[in-house]
Amino acid sequence: MARFKIDFRAEAFSKVLGFAFRHWQKQPIRIAVIMLCVLGEITTDLLTPFFAGRLVEAVASGAATSEIAWNSAVSAFLFLAGLGLMAVLLRQAIFMLIIRLTLRMMSDVVTHAFKRVQRFSSDWHANAFAGSTVRKITRGMWALDVLNDTVLIALLPSIAMLIGSTILLGLFWPLMGLIVGVGSLIYIAVTVTLSTAWVAPAASLANMWDTRMGGALADAISCNAVVKGFGAETREESRLKLVLDKWRSRTDRTWHRGTFNGTVQNTLLWLMRISIIGAGLYLWQAGAASAGDITFVITSFLVLQGYLRDIGQHVRNLQRSVNDMEELVRLDDEPLGIDDRAGVTPIAIAAGGIAFEHVDFHYGVHTRPLYQDLNVTIRPGERVGLVGHSGSGKTTFVKLIQRLYDVSGGRVTVDGVDIREVAQASLRRQIAIVQQDPVLFHRSLAENIAYGRPEATRDEIIESAKLANAHEFIERLPKGYETLVGERGIKLSGGERQRVAIARAFLSNARVLILDEATSSLDSESEALIQQAMDRLMIGRTTLVIAHRLSTVRSLDRLLVFDAGKVVEEGTHAQLVKLDGGIYRRLFERQAGELVKGLAAAE
Repeated sequence: MARFKIDFRAEAFSKVLGFAFRHWQKQPIRIAVIMLCVLGEITTDLLTPFFAGRLVEAVASGAATSEIAWNSAVSAFLFLAGLGLMAVLLRQAIFMLIIRLTLRMMSDVVTHAFKRVQRFSSDWHANAFAGSTVRKITRGMWALDVLNDTVLIALLPSIAMLIGSTILLGLFWPLMGLIVGVGSLIYIAVTVTLSTAWVAPAASLANMWDTRMGGALADAISCNAVVKGFGAETREESRLKLVLDKWRSRTDRTWHRGTFNGTVQNTLLWLMRISIIGAGLYLWQAGAASAGDITFVITSFLVLQGYLRDIGQHVRNLQRSVNDMEELVRLDDEPLGIDDRAGVTPIAIAAGGIAFEHVDFHYGVHTRPLYQDLNVTIRPGERVGLVGHSGSGKTTFVKLIQRLYDVSGGRVTVDGVDIREVAQASLRRQIAIVQQDPVLFHRSLAENIAYGRPEATRDEIIESAKLANAHEFIERLPKGYETLVGERGIKLSGGERQRVAIARAFLSNARVLILDEATSSLDSESEALIQQAMDRLMIGRTTLVIAHRLSTVRSLDRLLVFDAGKVVEEGTHAQLVKLDGGIYRRLFERQAGELVKGLAAAE
């Protein structure tokens, strides 16, 4: 089990550092200048103890009236002052450069992650919490800031200081070089092992529960209307408490392991300190070191100790930043699901004819197919209703036309072109859809209507709203077309959202139109306005209507009745109601009977 954890951490470190390195390669000159400045600053720290020792040597060698002693002391002082000023200037340059480097990297990382998430398949989004996804991206973005600082202006100078001190002390006293070199290697090995094999797995698990906590919060807050509707605030608080308890226990374990790791590091530094001071005393007693030499050794160790103590903190920071970036990097490895083939071109839908040719389809890992050898042809400009029980295949049919899923066999064509051979974004831009529960952005009404054609003029937006019977209610709002609609359009009623969605479809002027029964849950007045708007919208367009209320499809050109992934009946409303024992007739009679009962009860 321990071996598995070490390998797992090594893989995580490799992936995250590889991810960061790919982004460093986009700014090679800046990275090179940062490294040169860091090495310059380390050189000043390496030389400072040496000149401090020379200063003490000069002071100890004679009185201030001695010209030789005075000149030696002043010379050492000027070197120390110059080294200090150089360190300040180089430090400033390093931070100015790292700020520019990191901000660009953070922007690039978020842009790239957002681009990928936008293009993930419908299945991926159906199985992912939006709040958790946002948390993964933002946490990873800020972890990148820590990682850059840790690697470039913390670990790099620490390692350079370790190597430089070992060489410099070893040139004067091999024993000192041996103690510093071996002691430092032991310290680093213990620190890295504890951090990666013991602290990191616990931190990774804590982060997983942190992500779940974000998802649980987002899920409950975004569904607050349902929570209030059922008076379930206390129940949701209890549900969140279960997640918080797990998060707290996992985070508590991580923090305790980190604290113990720090204690081990401090103990190793104490052992090194007494070893070096003891060796210095031994060299002094043997006449191999002067007072200035002892000052040089002690000052070098004090400087090195600061770097070594920081190495422990840097490794912990690196481990934390790797843990925090893991889920972001995993997003980068996720397959898109539905991807454009190489060399695809945009499609230009002119007529709007649709064909399913020997289509086979099954969802994900399901072995049982929904469609087998499905053949359907929809003529340009034809208005077709899709009817059937829930789960019969109606919604999947329109999703395949939008290429939200790929067929398992056969092909789907629009105007004779296999939709897998064209850019999917261009295909979807030319298919207007009005959903049963339309989703609006928390933006102005004008922006929502113009979403399919952001370059549209205000007059075109208003004309589309009029055709959708939306203009009047929009004009009554305090800010008119500039009114913000709230998250997912929550400030509007269901009928108002539907009319905005229809206006959006009018403005897009697509040749293919999909209507997911837009009147199924509305009052009679709203239903009449929306039905009128939809009748206008269907004119001249290839239209597919997913029908729940069969009264809304009576006037369509053709109806396709689905059952278990097959088209079992086909024809007009008048033809299908005459089929004895037919599915459509049975559904229609049931709905008509429920309507009659409702009217009788009202009387």
